[in-house]
Amino acid sequence: MKISFIIPAYNEEKYLGECLESIIREMEGKNYDVEIIVVNNASTDNTKNIASTFSGVKVINEPTKGLMKARQTGLVVSTGELIAHVDSDARLTKGWLDIAMKEFSDNPKMVGLSGPFVFYDLSAFNNCLVKIYYYIAYITYIVNRFILRKGSMLQGGNFILRKGDLEKIGGYNLALEHCEDYDLARRMHKVGEVKFTLKFKMYSSARRLLKEGIIKMGIHYIVDYIWMMVFKKPYSKNYF
Repeated sequence: MKISFIIPAYNEEKYLGECLESIIREMEGKNYDVEIIVVNNASTDNTKNIASTFSGVKVINEPTKGLMKARQTGLVVSTGELIAHVDSDARLTKGWLDIAMKEFSDNPKMVGLSGPFVFYDLSAFNNCLVKIYYYIAYITYIVNRFILRKGSMLQGGNFILRKGDLEKIGGYNLALEHCEDYDLARRMHKVGEVKFTLKFKMYSSARRLLKEGIIKMGIHYIVDYIWMMVFKKPYSKNYF
């Protein structure tokens, strides 16, 4: 089973290198079939050059700026059965790839897998606040998936989908500028099992979180999640 990493990158020269290094470290000593695709999304810095220095990494240019457009471009050229959606400022945790491959190998009905972020540049106290948010989100996920049966939950920047099932639901919603992970969780839930587990962690930068504010962003995310499941569109108008 081949897995394709799709990494959209807009002016990410500061973070991209460590992201790619973390994936390569996870591949060492393992026989997994892995493909790494960086989508240079209209960058004006050295993002493309940095990505090109990594042997085996496929660099694709997408001149139209936008996360969904970049992911779609990566999807078109990908050849893996599994599509791993990873942010350019994220870093794989040790064992991430092992967990992913085992989950999909053990459960052929699984079409999506996701887990939380751990912010490597956030204080211990603030990371505790983030944990509280994820516990609340997890309860919401349990109710939504197993009781209401309206959908599931995916964490943008740390989720994997089966390519065939993603194509079956019509692919990404290019009309969305944010909350695309909530939309995908709702639609993928209709064709198979979408699992969110707190054990499937990914390191990420807290730069956007700190800019918006932890509590404020947490509230936005929870409201948008509920709004997406009920009305099939996000409540907030802005991308954070």
